Amino acid sequence: MRSLESHPVPEQARTDQKVDGETPAGLVGARIRQFRKERGLTLRGLAARAGLSIGFLSQVERGISAIGLTALGSVAKALDHSVGDFFDNGADPAGGAVTPLPSHFTLTRAETSTTTQYVSGQQTYRMLSERGPDLRLEPMLVSIAPGGRRENAYGHAGEEFAYVISGELLYEVDGVEHRLRPGDSVHLRSSVPHRMYNDTDSVTTVVSVVTPRLF
Repeated sequence: MRSLESHPVPEQARTDQKVDGETPAGLVGARIRQFRKERGLTLRGLAARAGLSIGFLSQVERGISAIGLTALGSVAKALDHSVGDFFDNGADPAGGAVTPLPSHFTLTRAETSTTTQYVSGQQTYRMLSERGPDLRLEPMLVSIAPGGRRENAYGHAGEEFAYVISGELLYEVDGVEHRLRPGDSVHLRSSVPHRMYNDTDSVTTVVSVVTPRLF
């Protein structure tokens, strides 16, 4: 793996991108509001539980800003929901009863894959394996569109690994940005504040493995 270019993160002007309430990202904000009200929580109460700012959560609920997947994980935990509950996945692709998976093993064939896909802000996450109940890793193919809102750096429990397949990516770890190109990878304890951003004009594709599971 080539050396990663590192430099302190400059102060950047942050711009929020309007999110249509009918898009997947807009629906996530509506679900957050729905689940929060069902639990009788104020925005202040949810923000305190999730470790996020009241202003940011308000913008997410109103469709002004999109929320990153790791931050959504904290919101989901605070509301006693899974991350998947915030997305509209439609009908069961199999159209019938789900066959229980073995606890120790899954096998996902490309030609028969029915793994789930989620959209959060500029990022599209496609699960790369089925969900064995005793398996702890979350392997995903992540497509990161250019631009969008530069999210705040965020830490959470677990580990995180990312390998760039195509495009370029700025991956900030503990206040320092690293430019990742195809073949580069990063592996970190997720408790260290981190964030990623695509500052190019093309979609970046990354294989990401995280623990604990987000979905």
